[in-house]
Amino acid sequence: MGMTIPVLFDTDIGSDIDDAVALAYLLAQPECDLLGVTTVSGEPHKRAALARALCRAGKQPDIPVHVGLEAPLLAVPLQPHAPQAEALSTDALAEFGTRPTAVDFLRETIRARPGEITLLATGPLTNIGVLFALDPEIPALLKHLVLMGGVFYGRSIAHTQATGAEWNMRCDPEAAALVFNAPVPRLLAVGLDVTEQCVLPSEEVREKFSAAGPPLEFVLKLAEVWFRETGKITFHDPLAATLIFQPGLCRTERQHIQVDTGRARTEGQTFFHSDTAEKPHEIAVSVDAPAFFAHYFGATRLR
Repeated sequence: MGMTIPVLFDTDIGSDIDDAVALAYLLAQPECDLLGVTTVSGEPHKRAALARALCRAGKQPDIPVHVGLEAPLLAVPLQPHAPQAEALSTDALAEFGTRPTAVDFLRETIRARPGEITLLATGPLTNIGVLFALDPEIPALLKHLVLMGGVFYGRSIAHTQATGAEWNMRCDPEAAALVFNAPVPRLLAVGLDVTEQCVLPSEEVREKFSAAGPPLEFVLKLAEVWFRETGKITFHDPLAATLIFQPGLCRTERQHIQVDTGRARTEGQTFFHSDTAEKPHEIAVSVDAPAFFAHYFGATRLR
């Protein structure tokens, strides 16, 4: 095996199915050295149990999994439950207590490998915002921070909702603002306007996941809970994950992004800061969806 990329994965697995689809990719990707998984948002201990079960299905049971923070910094909690946890046994759900250990784990792991780690965050940014606030040196010790969140161009479905904000940003806008304001050497944000171009209907998901091997076969069990509400999967988080290893799947541009924290109807909305020449953030602006799916299923196919 050649060089691998050390990755930490912070996720709200257990709500939208795409977090599990992203974790299955990280487990299967031979270039990924997955150092650990941390969970965030409502019932984070159940989310941790889901992550642990998926790691076992992917034949990597020793990957550290840590329970993160449940409540946003100031906002009203918007996803208090982890519905896909119903697919787990009682014994699996009992593996984790409610004590949050994720922030300490992230801090220790990043400090142990300064300048080496890519942090992938695909849920509300509560863990990351608190980490950066508690230890202001941490952002500069990362190699790369990749986020799924925000809306930057276009008129996505979520962007037309009352708040004008993408879900992860809306769940904890104060934490998101802390993260975008931090001195990370490289921050890439993959917004809803791009990820919504990567969609498969449920029947095609069933066919492809069943043929892909144990990690995605397990994810398919979780997806059946998801399919009660919708007949498709949008590959939001998997697209962000693949860009760590195949950055050419998306065209990007540099901007200076701010997160609205002060107006009730638009809290969490992302917008460009137009008063500065500095453009410290990279955002995805388009995607080659066929190439994305070819890469994703090439990495996760049964070997």
